[in-house]
Amino acid sequence: MIRRSLLEWQSLAYGEGEECIPAWAADRLVAVARRSPLAGKNGKGILEHGRHALGARQVVGVIVADGCALEILPKIDAKPSASDPDNRGYLRDRLVHMLAVALDLEIDSGTMTALGSQRDTLLEVLIGLFSRKLADALRQGMPRRYMACEDELPALRGRLDVVRQFTRLAASPQLLACRFDELSPDTPLNQIMKAAVSQLLRVSNNAENQRRLAELGFAYADIADVPVSGLRWDEVHLDRTNARWKELITLARLLLGDRFQTSSMGRQDGFSLLFEMNTLFEEYVGRLLKRALSGTGFSVSLQGGRLFCLENETDGRQVFQTRPDILVKRGNEVVQIIDTKWKRISSRIDDLKQGVSQADVYQMMAYGQIYQCKCLSLLYPHHFALADSPGALASHRIGADQARLYTMSVELGSRQAVIQQLRQLTLEFAEAEVC
Repeated sequence: MIRRSLLEWQSLAYGEGEECIPAWAADRLVAVARRSPLAGKNGKGILEHGRHALGARQVVGVIVADGCALEILPKIDAKPSASDPDNRGYLRDRLVHMLAVALDLEIDSGTMTALGSQRDTLLEVLIGLFSRKLADALRQGMPRRYMACEDELPALRGRLDVVRQFTRLAASPQLLACRFDELSPDTPLNQIMKAAVSQLLRVSNNAENQRRLAELGFAYADIADVPVSGLRWDEVHLDRTNARWKELITLARLLLGDRFQTSSMGRQDGFSLLFEMNTLFEEYVGRLLKRALSGTGFSVSLQGGRLFCLENETDGRQVFQTRPDILVKRGNEVVQIIDTKWKRISSRIDDLKQGVSQADVYQMMAYGQIYQCKCLSLLYPHHFALADSPGALASHRIGADQARLYTMSVELGSRQAVIQQLRQLTLEFAEAEVC
């Protein structure tokens, strides 16, 4: 099994040579990547198939093909350590941390240490997380619920199905067509868990994960086998009796859903578990900002607003709807608009633009006009090459009015550290009524 790991925007050579992967492996990885919804119309949104190398884009995760696997990790600054010289373990930890925030999962530091992120790929780390949480949940008992059943019995149970009794059983008066409710573990929730266990057991190469998944398979032996396409997600009802399964449903949906594709290539099977970093960073920042501003009198709206740019003069119809990443409000007033950008801001002292896209500036100016907000912020991940510490990096006046466009950065450390940074970045402007 050929396994490689690289960072987003890096390249992986293929062909002849010790550092290269075989051309057949490159072809298979690209074929699986192109079947993902994140590949885009031209199929190059994940991997660029060059003449001598595969080029990663701004999508991270794991691609598994027959005989080979490729892990793509986010480009986050970190200081190497003796136990993690290439920072791969740290990057997996940060990525899992971001996913946990975006998916509303609780993962403590002890769990992360036990998952072995320094030696396993992201896929194995997530499989380990799912299998551990599932084993812990099953120790408290498998959830059951009353299911509607029909059967032909010698004695009445429940209610008599009159229509079926005098049609299908008309020639068998010794049997009664019964309709009744029975407490059963064969529920849509347990069917989803079994499907996830079965699928992941075929994918995992980690011995500990395989052992745990095999044990879980025995626990679900009496649950019906339902193909992934036939799982009834809409029939899963969580209440106070089974609320502890919420995180497991989220993980199962992640591992079996739209971002986990199984594609058929003749006799070869391919799998991909992929995340678009711009979207993940936006969701991560938005959710932590909600926590940061809890109890401050400010509220946070993600992908909200939805105001239109233009109005047709003839019929009054509105066109070109806007959806800012993050709106910070005080009551109904928008006091700050934040747009997240997963890219490295420039550290060159002779670059006044700092690498900020002109299109992004135009977009923020439009947001300020439409939402009547004078505090506009472009938020980037911090990196060591920047001379300044995380926070506000630059301030620009927009035209003759009092509007300002700020470029900011946030260092991706612990959850609490990021919350503190975001709280300071927002309240520094809102409470001082700069906006």
